[in-house]
Amino acid sequence: MNTQELDEILTYRWPIVMRRAMGGTDEWVKGFARSIARHGKRAKWHPTAKQAQIMRKLVSELGSAPEEEIELIER
Repeated sequence: MNTQELDEILTYRWPIVMRRAMGGTDEWVKGFARSIARHGKRAKWHPTAKQAQIMRKLVSELGSAPEEEIELIER
């Protein structure tokens, strides 16, 4: 993963992945998403090959899924 791709994922896509992961039930995905967000704050950090692969998978699965419609309490 090159620096430009990493910057794009962390800036634009990872916040969406984080919201969807935190709303889900998979504890491993929640922990991984938090870990990447924490590591991504360091300027010199780059993901390992396995982390990059999982990040791309989560971005494609969670980052592009349509938003569920929110049910309002008041109508």
